[in-house]
Amino acid sequence: MKKLILLFVGFAFVFSCADESKVEKEIAAIDIDVVVERFDKAFASSKPEDLPKLKAAFPFMFSKTENDSVLTHRMSDTLQQQLFVEIDKVFNNFASQEHEIKKLFQHLKYYDKTFSAPRVVTFSDYVRYRDKVYVTDTIALVALDTYLGADHEFYGGIPKYISENMKPSQITPDLAAAYADRYIYQSQRKTLLDEMIYFGKTLYFMDKIIPFKTDAEKIGYTKEQLEWAISNEDQIWRYFISKELLYNTDSSLPARFTAPAPFTKFYLELDTESPGKLGQFIGWQIVKSYMENNNDDFMDMLQKDAVEIFNNAKYKPNR
Repeated sequence: MKKLILLFVGFAFVFSCADESKVEKEIAAIDIDVVVERFDKAFASSKPEDLPKLKAAFPFMFSKTENDSVLTHRMSDTLQQQLFVEIDKVFNNFASQEHEIKKLFQHLKYYDKTFSAPRVVTFSDYVRYRDKVYVTDTIALVALDTYLGADHEFYGGIPKYISENMKPSQITPDLAAAYADRYIYQSQRKTLLDEMIYFGKTLYFMDKIIPFKTDAEKIGYTKEQLEWAISNEDQIWRYFISKELLYNTDSSLPARFTAPAPFTKFYLELDTESPGKLGQFIGWQIVKSYMENNNDDFMDMLQKDAVEIFNNAKYKPNR
């Protein structure tokens, strides 16, 4: 009997992989034009008399209330000039990032037939790392000065758990997360479970939209941090259950379990060993389990209530 079960599981795995391969071939064949417009380079090489042309080409990059004198001062600003030099060192050739962005858009188009590739524009903005990317229906903005490399000298005053993800490989995951926020709907995010499922949806969205990126890149972990989360999944889940945290509305819980942080705050000895955002990781596993045990369409799932997803996920953590 055991042999028959193993054989059945083996066949199911093979057919699943074959289906995934077929889908990926269809996605790769989607014709979509992606051209990255380097506003950062255009601004860096411009002179004050070039401002009218820049404004005509990139009107969305300029505030109507901002005086031209502020812009001309920025052109000669020493810090801004240094940023342009560093950006050019890292992103003189943007081909690999452009290729990944194209694949992201192809996947979006496959799952959402109404999707149209936006203008992709890169810029520099004094390392405002809380606003690394911004997306709308027609524009995707990427602040290249926030992706110069985890150990870049300009990031010396930024907490390491943040600067660790300020590297070129995180551009595509950050764009995918920004798009996920546009597709996900939850009527409320009052409980810890609401938060966990929201981020679980975001990470599952990445599974579908950027399957070519590693799980560590999707959640913003190092390889070792992801391995720690996987190894301790059962213990983490037991803690949430024993402390009755899932339906708790304490406003401090997101900061402890789902927000970016140097570690997750269980208030136990293991805290300093743990990565941050473990609530996101568990939410991801719950959503994966839900999709494995239900016949929902991927995009439809993004609209489901957190409690409905949890109640039907049949989630059992790895031991």
